[in-house]
Amino acid sequence: MESPTTGQPEAGEAGAPQKIDTSVPHSARIWNYWLGGKDNFAVDRAAGDQYRQVFPGVVDVARASRQFLVRSIRFLAAEAGIRQFLDVGTGLPTANNTHEVAQRIAPDARIVYVDSDPLVLAHARALLVGTAEGRTAYIDGDLHRPAEVIAEAAKTLDFERPVGLILSGVLGHVPDYEAARSIARQLLAPLPSGSYLSLNDGTSLISAEMQKAQDDYNDTGATPYTLRSPEQIAGFFDGLELVEPGVVPCPQWRPDDAVDTPADIDAFGGVARKP
Repeated sequence: MESPTTGQPEAGEAGAPQKIDTSVPHSARIWNYWLGGKDNFAVDRAAGDQYRQVFPGVVDVARASRQFLVRSIRFLAAEAGIRQFLDVGTGLPTANNTHEVAQRIAPDARIVYVDSDPLVLAHARALLVGTAEGRTAYIDGDLHRPAEVIAEAAKTLDFERPVGLILSGVLGHVPDYEAARSIARQLLAPLPSGSYLSLNDGTSLISAEMQKAQDDYNDTGATPYTLRSPEQIAGFFDGLELVEPGVVPCPQWRPDDAVDTPADIDAFGGVARKP
């Protein structure tokens, strides 16, 4: 449910400016609205309110996904020793972005963000600024072209060293499950042993209203998002070594005092190591 990625020139390179379409709701901006941000338009707020009328718990889902992302990055930087991160489907900047969490622990960490929404691009250039010791870069890339994402990321990241791949709420934007699995595998393939995948996505296991609200949202003309079963989400980790407690509702993955959502929620995630 974070922003999907579509092909555009790399940030900072010359190219035609992208037009922000304010006539159609956008998932990244709706997500920003649910998290209390201000980087959204009337059409996004209307779609977000409509979704919330059908399924009020979506705000908890958004918060739980974000909190899981923070805890997983903290684990990767502090416990797993990861110093490089590839965050695909960044979404709009908010509190505790990937580079902020990682570089608080390891100031020399390198982070590459990948997204495509022009509003995200504008904010990334202005706000996603890392430490002097590390590096933060932005790729205006295409989730459906993982080889191109990897080629651009290699300009900042050293693929001889482990990388933390972040796929937070983005693979639902790939409707075909096998295609989504293929994208995840292609992004993981060039990463060396000792790399990690942190992934979470939405489900409709806990509440049937979640599926109804998602169906209504998909009918708005916005980029659709496909809710998947926990078993399908677990399938993204095939061939990897899952970190305890495995693939679980996001609030149940190594919870801390910051968790403020119900324990059972329609957002499942996990972290796994590439052997």
